[in-house]
Amino acid sequence: MAIADGTIAKPFLTDVEVLRSQARRHMEDGAVTPTYRGDVNQTIAILQTVLATEIVCVLRYTQHSIAASGLASEGAKAEFAEHAREEHEHALAVAERINQLGGTPNFDPEGLATRAASQYALGDTLVEMIRENLVAERIAIDHYRELIRYFGDDDPTTRAMLEEILAVEEEHADDMTSLLGAHADRSG
Repeated sequence: MAIADGTIAKPFLTDVEVLRSQARRHMEDGAVTPTYRGDVNQTIAILQTVLATEIVCVLRYTQHSIAASGLASEGAKAEFAEHAREEHEHALAVAERINQLGGTPNFDPEGLATRAASQYALGDTLVEMIRENLVAERIAIDHYRELIRYFGDDDPTTRAMLEEILAVEEEHADDMTSLLGAHADRSG
């Protein structure tokens, strides 16, 4: 908002006494205060899909870290195992955020595949496993980019968490692309 002299006015800051008073009301809401601009129930529902996506990725990468075979598989197996650990960390962060917002993280395996954005696809060969992981990472990347835009300034904490996760997912996609290039040459 421009002022007469052309400068831009800063957003209104709430009086500290008002902040103190507001903090004492509805304390049972925890981190969700009157300044939270998002829809808490919608945020929790969205984060449940993110949690399911991360759990499916943990399971797929773990399966691949065990099932990959062949002389050239050791590097890929180690990469899969590392990614499984990182996806597990993402799942825990998302579950903590759901809890912070007053929800209960859904770890129920019933319906997990339908709640997740990514799929649990195995692949019979090492190259197929790498491809399935790359596809899953590309799905997660697009999904998380959309969610980051969706949350915008309405929920900067959730947005920041998703931005951190997105950076790791992009690194995972890069890793899978490199592995695919290295192993596709050997198999073809």
